[in-house]
Amino acid sequence: MHDIADLERRGVVGVFLASEAFADAARLQGAALGFPAPCVLVPHPVQDRTDAELRAVAEEVCPAVVAAVTSGAASPRSPSG
Repeated sequence: MHDIADLERRGVVGVFLASEAFADAARLQGAALGFPAPCVLVPHPVQDRTDAELRAVAEEVCPAVVAAVTSGAASPRSPSG
């Protein structure tokens, strides 16, 4: 979150990508930094997924990542399902 806030201050658009389990932590961290980072949430857990499952999640959230980066949307998004 610190990196995204720093990049945004430098004019580089970024998006916070995290597991749904960390949505509240992301909001709190963003508020503490005075920066509501655009974020996209993925289903939890992540670490025990196969490569194929991770690829499917990435393909599912890709449109939300692009939308967050191009629109500056600051609300968490979660893929369906």
